[in-house]
Amino acid sequence: MTPASVETPSGKGSGDENFPVGSWLLPAALRPHVATYYAFARAIDDIADNPRLAPDDKIDRLKRFDAALQSADSDAPGLEKAARLRESLAERGITTARGSDLVAAFTQDAVKLRYSDWEDLLGYCRLSADPVGRFLLDLHGEDPGGYPASDALCTALQILNHLQDCQDDYRALDRVYLPLDWLTAEDLDVTVLDATASPPGLRRVIDLCLDGVDTLLVEAQRLPGQLRSSRLAMESAVIVKLALRLSRRLRRGDPLAGRVALSKVDFLFAGLRGIAGVQLHRLFAAPQIAGQSG
Repeated sequence: MTPASVETPSGKGSGDENFPVGSWLLPAALRPHVATYYAFARAIDDIADNPRLAPDDKIDRLKRFDAALQSADSDAPGLEKAARLRESLAERGITTARGSDLVAAFTQDAVKLRYSDWEDLLGYCRLSADPVGRFLLDLHGEDPGGYPASDALCTALQILNHLQDCQDDYRALDRVYLPLDWLTAEDLDVTVLDATASPPGLRRVIDLCLDGVDTLLVEAQRLPGQLRSSRLAMESAVIVKLALRLSRRLRRGDPLAGRVALSKVDFLFAGLRGIAGVQLHRLFAAPQIAGQSG
């Protein structure tokens, strides 16, 4: 492996994601930091998801990214995205754990292909998803008291993505994020994911996952009201609305029969409702707060 070939780009970008990444709703001055964080996350995710790389090769590449994130002493050609994120985090006074936790999650992806139960899956999401929301809160100087609601939202988004991609993950990487104990309770094994349609037992497992997602989204809906930044509040409110819509679509659709995804209309209505909801809440909350203080 030459230094310049540490990355294994998949060609995916922010436009391929299910949910907005650094949209125009965020302050313009902060969007470059979001782009830097996303570029780092995309690079290491592509390494972990490359079916042509052996696990040891993936881990070696990921370790090199993490070393460059931690110290300039480890800078080398091919690791520029880690160096840029290190500088970005330092500029904003944000812990490098926001990147290192992602590395830990993708290192786990290289060797762990199954999840025994729901708690096991939530443990993975704490590394693979929650750091993203915490990074955004840190970037905006928000109170850490918003972490629990942010974690709930990010974990919900991650599991929704797992459900959308359950067949592709199994076929391409032999990776299954559905809790094995729920599959076993339905007398199923992971080979069911190769079917062309979900049998009733798998449908029940998917719905159990969606029950967990919907519980998380109850907590996540508190996030916009906990944020000082109106722009970040609007961004999070839109994402919550999108997540709720995708959960409903997955209830009705079958991810084995075809891609279950949000439409442009979904994005439009979720955007309008999320933005309007934050604006109305802040419009009516401000007089109430003023009256209470008097």
